[in-house]
Amino acid sequence: MNAAITATARYLPEGVLTNKDLERMLDTNDEWIRTRTGISERRILRDPAKATAFMGGKVAKQLLEKRGLRADELELIIVATMTPDMLFPSTACLVQDIIGAKNAWAFDINAACSGFMYALNTASKFIEAGTHKNVMVIGGDKMSSIIDYTDRSTAILFGDGAGGVILEAAGSEGYGVLDARMYSDGTGGKDHLLMKGGGSLNPATHETVDQHLHYIHQDGRMVFKSAVTSMADVAAEIMERNNLTSDDISWLVPHQANQRIISATAERMGIDDSKVISNVARYGNTTAGTIPICLSELDDRGDLMRGSNLVLVSFGAGYTWGGIYVKWQ
Repeated sequence: MNAAITATARYLPEGVLTNKDLERMLDTNDEWIRTRTGISERRILRDPAKATAFMGGKVAKQLLEKRGLRADELELIIVATMTPDMLFPSTACLVQDIIGAKNAWAFDINAACSGFMYALNTASKFIEAGTHKNVMVIGGDKMSSIIDYTDRSTAILFGDGAGGVILEAAGSEGYGVLDARMYSDGTGGKDHLLMKGGGSLNPATHETVDQHLHYIHQDGRMVFKSAVTSMADVAAEIMERNNLTSDDISWLVPHQANQRIISATAERMGIDDSKVISNVARYGNTTAGTIPICLSELDDRGDLMRGSNLVLVSFGAGYTWGGIYVKWQ
């Protein structure tokens, strides 16, 4: 019994932060940003009273409406995020309350930019086991809350947003989530992609705030090399395991970190650009939100047909990375 995606949705805040805006804040310019990242603008949730749960709630309500489900029919909600509203309770519990899903249990997964992939794979197992019928998976982050807008290496990359899906048992054999490969390498993320402050090692103090420990830190060069290799490798593995050629693949749905990483992954797979979805120019890197936002855009455009072969790939802090093969029903 495979798990199939039966509804998609996304939420992007109205606030827009363009490269021209960043020119007034940083020693950078539009051409430099676009050349190195492919990003022109990103969305920002400017209301300080709203955070990841708010965006997740927006996605959750759309998913229920699209699928024609009542909130009390949901059995499980998983939210992938690295910017929870608070350390506890989980953002998933907050989303559950927002939509009134009184019969669902809920928890968060934090695998940074790979969070949605980890959550989708986890959620699919509850469907496959036959213990759950309706599972909601949301990926989203308010990255603007942990960005140092005096740091050119990170301020240009990230935006806010969320997306999600509903999983149910596939209506026919051979459809749905057909394969997944997930990886972690803890030696790679502890120095090159992390936020040092806010946990039990460096709880918030005047000193940690003054040292900017509560902002994301990234060694862009090291992360770029690792991301290209890992995403391309896992995509190639998924293709080999499932006897897929580039001609068989309808869409590559990559994590939207950087256009150069997306292009390098597609080239390694031998996939034409016409089969690669990219919205990084408009939204930047929304971390756990990138892949479900892409799926929602493809779905709304009518580009996902029954039998479409999708390969989803991601890379994030940890390091974490993975690939998932989905045959659309």
